[in-house]
Amino acid sequence: MPAATGTCAILKGPMDAMIIRRTNTILYCSRWAATVAFYRDQIKLPILLQKAWFVEFQLTLDSCLSVADAARTSLDSADGAGITLSWKVDNIDAIYDRMVLDGIDAGPITVTWGARGFYLFDPEGNRIEIWA
Repeated sequence: MPAATGTCAILKGPMDAMIIRRTNTILYCSRWAATVAFYRDQIKLPILLQKAWFVEFQLTLDSCLSVADAARTSLDSADGAGITLSWKVDNIDAIYDRMVLDGIDAGPITVTWGARGFYLFDPEGNRIEIWA
């Protein structure tokens, strides 16, 4: 079992555990500059690493979101097809109010599966679920 906080064990068998220490979701984007600006300026995620075609944002101590310019990689953009970034937060009302004041097109806060949450989309079409 994981010894440290922030780790997750994928159990394949009684003696075969993979300990994941860090996770990074990489979005390959055709609208790279607009998507980077969205996460940096509107969502206000801190940047951990920035290159000419790749930006890594910090989500938590052990998880990141990266935005790569699809024109400079071997992978195409998914154009948001089948992707939802789901982020659990503590202060959903304050976050929602700030986003609406900042002009982000966020849907209303609703209750689904017993949790309050709302959805928005980045410039690439990736759905973001923010919930508490």
